[in-house]
Amino acid sequence: MSPTRNTGKNYRIFVRDLEMIASVGVHQHEKIKPQRIRVSIDLSVGPRAPDATDTVDSVLSYENVVKAIRAIVATGHFHLIETLAEKIAADCLTHFTVASVRVKIEKPDIFPDAATVGIEIERP
Repeated sequence: MSPTRNTGKNYRIFVRDLEMIASVGVHQHEKIKPQRIRVSIDLSVGPRAPDATDTVDSVLSYENVVKAIRAIVATGHFHLIETLAEKIAADCLTHFTVASVRVKIEKPDIFPDAATVGIEIERP
């Protein structure tokens, strides 16, 4: 494990309610027609170096996190949103500065009498 993960001076990067169309679900109609999902992510990121510059190159960019989420969703059909969440979490954890990640995926159009349904995972 990188020393960055153990300093106790981490900060958080988050993306809330990123909406996109995805091919997810176990039912036949979900396999045929993509549906709206909402992804939220919260990353605990190791501290910046004391001499870090005031540039995006000195941080884990949330723009790159969003691009990665979109790319993973675009790879194809996922039967379970749990599987999609695990892939997103695993990708985030490849960045050595990320100490932990929480991924929440919602399917807001499943039940007309519920605002949303979904899952949330957290990985160290």
